[in-house]
Amino acid sequence: MSEKYELKGTIKLIGETQQVSEKFKKRTVVVTTPDEKYPQDIALDFNQDTGSKLDDFNVGDEVTVSFNLRGSEWKDKYFVNLTGWKIDKVEAF
Repeated sequence: MSEKYELKGTIKLIGETQQVSEKFKKRTVVVTTPDEKYPQDIALDFNQDTGSKLDDFNVGDEVTVSFNLRGSEWKDKYFVNLTGWKIDKVEAF
């Protein structure tokens, strides 16, 4: 079971859809989280048809993103993936 997380921030970048394989596609959004001293740029992937959810957003929009934290191993290397499944505009922080 994967836990669900949420973050708030400002959209810095919305990527184009990438066709990773014949059956898998993803779209990346980068969200800058507010932090007075060290703002963080967080990349989240929206997989398959969830990537179309990003069509209604623009760089500079303030959003809340719901995502799952996932991990994987490939050739003795470990990866962390933030997989978005919901994104909403917010008025202000």
